[in-house]
Amino acid sequence: MRRTTKGLLRWRDNITMKKMKRQLVLNKGTEKFIFRYDSGCEDKLLDVLIEQAKDKRTNFDWFDAAALSFKLTQSLIKQADELLHDSVKA
Repeated sequence: MRRTTKGLLRWRDNITMKKMKRQLVLNKGTEKFIFRYDSGCEDKLLDVLIEQAKDKRTNFDWFDAAALSFKLTQSLIKQADELLHDSVKA
């Protein structure tokens, strides 16, 4: 079976639509750090957290990066548990 470019684009759009937008928020004093990312791109988010912690122009430090990476890990564990629970039900 041969796929057309149009069919391939539609297929990619369906996959893109299934990806959920997520965000991590850190309130630090009067500042608020908001990191938005696509589900499945958590590795890129971790890279951004590292870059922000290295940047001396911001008030975002290594402790903040560690706290948000911990929140991210907890969120991923919860998602995995939900998927496992859903697959056991089916």
